[in-house]
Amino acid sequence: MTTLLHRLDALHRTLDHAAPVAVAVSGGVDSMTLAFIAHRRLEARSVFFHAVSPAVPSAATSRVEDYAAREGWALTLLNAGEFADERYMANPANRCYFCKSNLYATLSKHTRTQLLSGTNLDDLGDWRPGLKAAEAEGVRHPFVEAEIDKATIRGLAAHFGLSDLAGLPAAPCLSSRIETGIGIDARLLPRIDEVETLLRNHLSPRTVRCRMRAEGFVIELDPTTLEGLSVEARQKWAQRIGEIVGEPKAGAIAFEPYRRGSAFLRDQAKAER
Repeated sequence: MTTLLHRLDALHRTLDHAAPVAVAVSGGVDSMTLAFIAHRRLEARSVFFHAVSPAVPSAATSRVEDYAAREGWALTLLNAGEFADERYMANPANRCYFCKSNLYATLSKHTRTQLLSGTNLDDLGDWRPGLKAAEAEGVRHPFVEAEIDKATIRGLAAHFGLSDLAGLPAAPCLSSRIETGIGIDARLLPRIDEVETLLRNHLSPRTVRCRMRAEGFVIELDPTTLEGLSVEARQKWAQRIGEIVGEPKAGAIAFEPYRRGSAFLRDQAKAER
């Protein structure tokens, strides 16, 4: 607890120095926890933005709106415009760069205050093109500045009684379900969200992803949930999922163990670094 409070103090100092601020809130545990703490600390010196698009799960938008109403956030919903960007829609390995470029450029048109993201220390170990876009727009990352990692963020959420956030699983944007190089289809993403929501509600998996790959759709589940599905159950679910995503051949829906970022082709990413 002492270490947690020490990190919270560091975060408060960072926020005080950055104020007034505008927090980009995606709806995930990182940005939601940052938004909660920033508003409690800065009150009227903080505003909040949430980008709505086919790539954002509906549950994430609902979560942001619910918290904003309950906590009194000055929240603005907007369209960041990435789906009008051909570079983003082509789904290259650095797709996230174009996503964040559109997001932060749009936010900069709506506010002159310091932009903040929920990036944390753990994110710095990955290849994240979006961080380059953030740097170009002068976005600050308070969790990084306060030396806070993912586990500490969950600890902070629990400290403030935000149990719904503390245990929230990772939920990257829906475009991450599409294999690198396959163009993004805005009509397909809500269907992928529907599939994941359906499986989450009926199977209560620890992790679920509906991926679209060159060879077809793949449902990834944590090992325990996957092992608990009989052959008959997989066939049943494959048929239902096929109806949702528009795949007439149930046999084209595969089931595999969850692998983080499996739709991201790293070889192509290395070539573009």
